[in-house]
Amino acid sequence: MLISQRQHDGSRFSNDVRAFLFSAICIFSARASFAAEIIEPCIASGEGFDAAVLKHDEKVRRFEFEYASKAVGLKPGANIRVWLPIPPTNQHQAVSVKASQFPAKATTARESQYGNCMVYFETAAPKNGEVSFSITYDVARAEVKALGRNGQELSAAERRLFLKPNRLVPTTGRPLDLLKGVNTPGDQLGLGRFLYERVDSHMKYDKSRPGYGNGDSVWACDSQFGNCTDFHSLFISLARAKGLPARFEIGFPIPEARGKGTIGGYHCWAFFHTDKHDWVPTDISEADKHPEMKDYYFGNLTENRVAFSNGRDLKLIPRQAGKPLNFFVYPYIEVDGKPLSKDHMEKAFRYADLD
Repeated sequence: MLISQRQHDGSRFSNDVRAFLFSAICIFSARASFAAEIIEPCIASGEGFDAAVLKHDEKVRRFEFEYASKAVGLKPGANIRVWLPIPPTNQHQAVSVKASQFPAKATTARESQYGNCMVYFETAAPKNGEVSFSITYDVARAEVKALGRNGQELSAAERRLFLKPNRLVPTTGRPLDLLKGVNTPGDQLGLGRFLYERVDSHMKYDKSRPGYGNGDSVWACDSQFGNCTDFHSLFISLARAKGLPARFEIGFPIPEARGKGTIGGYHCWAFFHTDKHDWVPTDISEADKHPEMKDYYFGNLTENRVAFSNGRDLKLIPRQAGKPLNFFVYPYIEVDGKPLSKDHMEKAFRYADLD
């Protein structure tokens, strides 16, 4: 089941980026080390792409994003399998490939559960024990203002998908202790806001201590600190347990100041579904870091980001030998059928504004 385009429904892009957005629909090319290839674009399925005028004065940011990595310390001759997420074009962003480089022929695929797209290649580790690759994207990203749009009902399959637990996102047990003895609102939007406040008051954004970053709801509930994965996993656990469909999305933050620079790592956020407003975003970890924007980050997302994938417990294409991925934002690499450790992977992410 592919996520429908309306699941990414949000504000429409303005006319001044119309030409850019339509260009993202076209198939783009990429170059490997020895031959030119065609990389399929990742376009959300469903209603079709709409580059109509923004309805609520949403801001749009256009930038270049470079995604580069290198596997190091490899045994020469070892079988290396590499998967990279491809950021989608949807109603929140338009993405096209500007350049790419792989050490072997690359293919693209879309997994069926969440509709995530990926690049895959396989090669033998060279004598120097290093395998490098990179992709550079052009991105137009719109601010999301969800509370002004019309809602649509989820299909039965969509409801099942976004109400069921994940391996580290349970819908029973310890996280629900946060709701014991509490009368929660009966309306969907009110319930979403209540859970947003409950998670924000329970947790503190803190990466100074070990244990964070796995998106483990039980751990987050007990530790009361963590990063964006921990905040939003706890929120999703509580939302699903109360019958509110919720989903996880991950990508990269772009510094607010225009210009160019490096990006240290990923950022993630969550959506919950209401019949009236469709998918409503929350960015609770950013609200915790910036209390002055707490009201904003319920129902809105800034344009200073790019989404790469959604969902948890992901099965890649072709299927990885290892267990399903907790989430998919960094390269996933297997060496002779075993996941490559973080100690053997170097990553570099860069952005440059285009306007």
